[in-house]
Amino acid sequence: MKPDHASLMSVLFSDDGSADSSAEFLDRASMMEVRLQAQEDEITLLKSSLADALRRIQLHDQLLPLLKQQLIAGQMPSYQDSHLRGPVASSTVSLVWKRRMKSRKKMRRKEGTKRRKAWRGRTPRMEASLKGWCGVCVLASTLLIGAVFVPGQSIKMFIRGRPITMYIPSNIQNYEDLKMEPPSERLELDWVYGYRGRDCRDNLYFLPTGEAVYFIACVIVLYHINNRTQRHYRKHTDCVRCLTLHPDKVRVASGQTAGVDKDGKPLQPCVHIWDSTSLVTLQQIGLGTFQRGVGSVAFSFADSGVFLCVIDDSNEHMLSVWDCNKGTKQAEVKSTNEAVFAVEFNPSDSTNIITCGKSHVYFWTLSAGQFTKKQGIFGKYKKPKFIQCFVFSLTGDVLTGDSEGNILTWGKSAADIKTLGKGAKGQSIMRQTRAHEGSVFTLCTLQGGALLSGGGKDRKIIRWSADLAPERECEIPEKFGAVRTITDVYGEELLVGTTRNAILRGTFSDGFVAIVQGHVDEMWGLATHPSQNIFLTCGHDRQVCLWNTKEHIVDWCISLEEYGLCADFCPNGSVVSVGLSTGRWMVLDLLTREVVSESTDGNEQLSVMRYSPDGSFLAVGSHDNFIYIYNVTESGRRYTRFGKCNGHSSFITHLDWSKDGKYIMSNSGDYEILYWDIAAGCKLLRNRFESKDREWASYTCVLGFHVMGVWLEGSDGTDINALCRSHSERVVAVADDFCKVHLFQYPCPKLKAPSHKYEGHGSHVTNVCFTHNDSHLLSMGGKDTCILQWRVIGGGAVDGRLEKQGAALSTFTSSTEPATS
Repeated sequence: MKPDHASLMSVLFSDDGSADSSAEFLDRASMMEVRLQAQEDEITLLKSSLADALRRIQLHDQLLPLLKQQLIAGQMPSYQDSHLRGPVASSTVSLVWKRRMKSRKKMRRKEGTKRRKAWRGRTPRMEASLKGWCGVCVLASTLLIGAVFVPGQSIKMFIRGRPITMYIPSNIQNYEDLKMEPPSERLELDWVYGYRGRDCRDNLYFLPTGEAVYFIACVIVLYHINNRTQRHYRKHTDCVRCLTLHPDKVRVASGQTAGVDKDGKPLQPCVHIWDSTSLVTLQQIGLGTFQRGVGSVAFSFADSGVFLCVIDDSNEHMLSVWDCNKGTKQAEVKSTNEAVFAVEFNPSDSTNIITCGKSHVYFWTLSAGQFTKKQGIFGKYKKPKFIQCFVFSLTGDVLTGDSEGNILTWGKSAADIKTLGKGAKGQSIMRQTRAHEGSVFTLCTLQGGALLSGGGKDRKIIRWSADLAPERECEIPEKFGAVRTITDVYGEELLVGTTRNAILRGTFSDGFVAIVQGHVDEMWGLATHPSQNIFLTCGHDRQVCLWNTKEHIVDWCISLEEYGLCADFCPNGSVVSVGLSTGRWMVLDLLTREVVSESTDGNEQLSVMRYSPDGSFLAVGSHDNFIYIYNVTESGRRYTRFGKCNGHSSFITHLDWSKDGKYIMSNSGDYEILYWDIAAGCKLLRNRFESKDREWASYTCVLGFHVMGVWLEGSDGTDINALCRSHSERVVAVADDFCKVHLFQYPCPKLKAPSHKYEGHGSHVTNVCFTHNDSHLLSMGGKDTCILQWRVIGGGAVDGRLEKQGAALSTFTSSTEPATS
């Protein structure tokens, strides 16, 4: 059984604070997933090859009697005969077997996960050939082994050894002379939806400029809470994991994970020190020093921020101190093999550093470039599983919050010295204060010595006096999760980051409202409204959210019992259909959020929902290899089964309707492109040559002649998760497996086409979609739970470029020769 990402994440980031559990466990889980993925790929290929062979045998049985009749009559078969016009791919059964054996050999060499590949598949190659008809003898010999010639101009693209035949449209007269250029349009990051609170701590600060600074994916967001505007720091190359504010309230230090490049090679993590006013990077610290990533950072206070303390994500959690101005390392020491959650300098002494984490509190002293460590002594008190956080009181005491719900006050009392002797190795607990039910996730000191604490299980925020007497408390709504971090804004006003990736603003008196919201698990479903500035998302967190691209807020959010994996708006804009992980799908009214229709197709997950252009049909693509077609009436509120498209030998991945609403083009997991005549009863069009000039209402299929150029060199078929053509049909946006969004010109029919590349996501990009007027593009991350809204700019020269392109497409006169791989 394939490891469940949600289950792994829940174990790693559970409420007891195990956010930084052993990387060794993750490595073992990844290795297991690699093996299982290789087996799944081989099974898919075997099923595909078997289905292909069976189709060829069936074709042979059908054509053999006809051939015998024509041989007896002494007639030549006409190429106009509809029975002989390419119902299957142009390769023999023996070639299928060789291809399968080659693919199996390649898969045995494959290493890395499906999303992060060390081995790259064979380079996609193209061969163009003009195919004609031969005599009866040649035809007879080829039919015996199942080969069928296809008339007309075609292109073959090979992915993982499998040939994909695509037919050149009639209006292209000179394919070789086509020039692929980057589009005139460009993307500019406009808005970032979400916040990373589910597994990160102490990552929300308030700047004197009125901005809240926090991060998600590879982007650090500076959000002005009154003006509701955003600025973005985007110099990180992988997911940001930690953040701290300099004593001058201007400079910021942020650390990232290591990540890997597109070839599976590890990238070097580092810490950036940057100016929050100008967004200029002032210093890049530790490049090539840290392992796996940076888990915690802290500036010194006693010397106005001269030094920076860093803890990396290696097995030993290396603790290092750096000169912020010079970028040089002053000292380094192995911290602990256990998870470390927080690090801070003593505000009155930069030679003293404290760390806490799983079952420990360590007090470090730095002298002459060497560290000495003293551990916290729990004595008569129960040792908690996790020390989640700590702060310094105005009196210099250290206050820690733990997984037992207690606030512990640490120090060296006379009793400690008397009991343990003058050689006591660490500080001990002077006082224990019961604070919360479940973990104390965060502590925050206020001016005047008051203290705030945030609870996990009880979701409470409690204000304590300087002597730890409770003064006030409130509880945040359950739908936002537990309190992850708290920061003071103006007097009584607070910002609260939660474990369900929301940021709340409010006071004890008035309560709290969300100013930032996001998903908390992998997302796949994305759909934009046909006429309004809204879009819908759904994912593995069982949330369906409707967002406003103008106001940048969540209009509404509902919870489901199952994963939501795909969605589409009805063309009239009044309802939206959502496909779930069990084969069930539902139709929601946008205004009332009520379920107006519900049905189930098969028992496997649904991967695509797509309405026909006039809204009279709904196509539902499933992992059971079928496409289910429904009649739609009563303005999208009534659905009746019309038919089923049966012919794919693997799960459906993408599909599109023709502009006249009569035909469907679909892709599957084994890289098939099939065409269907819906009006004729969901009939499979075996002669794919006839569909080469068909116009499509949308273009989201990742395999097709018009988007062949989006595939990069070395692609193995899983590198592109989604694409979307703009409504103007000028550009196509691509979501790839390496955290990038690409923008190509459309059409894009030649390999290695140039594009504009955009970074920001920290995980595989699962989906992209243009808004109804093409003013913005929305991209969705998988594990980074991030939604990026890009503004589409430029494009003034597009019309002229398309005219030139059209002239080139209409002058095709010669055939092309097969290209070498």
